Amino acid sequence: MKVLANDGISKSGIKVLEKAGFEVITTKVAQEQVENYINTHKIDVILVRSATKVKKDIIDNCPSLKIIGRGGVGMDNIEVDYARSKGLHVINTPASSSESVAELVFAHLFTGVRFLHDSNRNMPLEGDTNFNGLKKAYANGMELRGKTLGIIGFGRIGQAVAKIALGLGMKVIASDKYVGEAVIRVDFYNGQFINVDIVTEPLEDLLKHSDFITLHVPAQEGYVIGRDELKTMKENVGIVNAARGGVIDEVALVEALDEGKVLFAGLDVFEKEPTPEMRILMHPKLSLTPHIGAATDEAQDRIGTELAEQIISLLKNN
Repeated sequence: MKVLANDGISKSGIKVLEKAGFEVITTKVAQEQVENYINTHKIDVILVRSATKVKKDIIDNCPSLKIIGRGGVGMDNIEVDYARSKGLHVINTPASSSESVAELVFAHLFTGVRFLHDSNRNMPLEGDTNFNGLKKAYANGMELRGKTLGIIGFGRIGQAVAKIALGLGMKVIASDKYVGEAVIRVDFYNGQFINVDIVTEPLEDLLKHSDFITLHVPAQEGYVIGRDELKTMKENVGIVNAARGGVIDEVALVEALDEGKVLFAGLDVFEKEPTPEMRILMHPKLSLTPHIGAATDEAQDRIGTELAEQIISLLKNN
């Protein structure tokens, strides 16, 4: 049986699949050629991340296909319901990248409260001529400890963010339409742990009480944070979006940054990917990464292995 990992797969995933007798192809096929490639090579399984789309045309026109796999959580690039209605298995790896995304959220938070995003731009330009000026400009940092982190979307990733926040000594509040409460287990290196109960609350309450806000929601119609929500927030709030582009109104966000309402924002995802607006790319109060939330070696290892095990279970053990 043949597996086309069109957006790549970890060596550990390849190893597990090959051991089970699968042929794994990691050739990158252009989107417009995917259908033809699947049919020519009689591919049984296609694995994608966020780049390759598996829509109705591929589902209808590729009879050899049995499984569509997504390395990661969101499946916006796959017509999931339609595929399943045609008898295909659609699988993903919702738990594999939670810790990686959560750590990136804190990379942005630490960057924002200590102005690292702007300092890293200006030190190479002015560090030798204006050291004391820069020192003064970045002197008003703040600590995360003791502050309130509002988590919008309290699924696996939101809860992974909560664990780190609690470990730092932050107060955690959360809002989620579908999760009423959760027990967050914070593990320490020596086997000790604590359990913390968190009951979710209405979004409007979270917006009012949070010093920092991070989003962990799926792609959806309309903004989760727009002008009205920004007005409700505290002064000097920090915002991080490592979820999906389009859940924050970027025009309203830039206005709030310029007005000083928002102290900083960290963005890993954008309304216009892969060509974000120039005003976003150049803004001095924005910490930016190019959609790399799940892009750690550890997460990719877990994703590859988990996909491989699901494929084997569906095709070999039945």
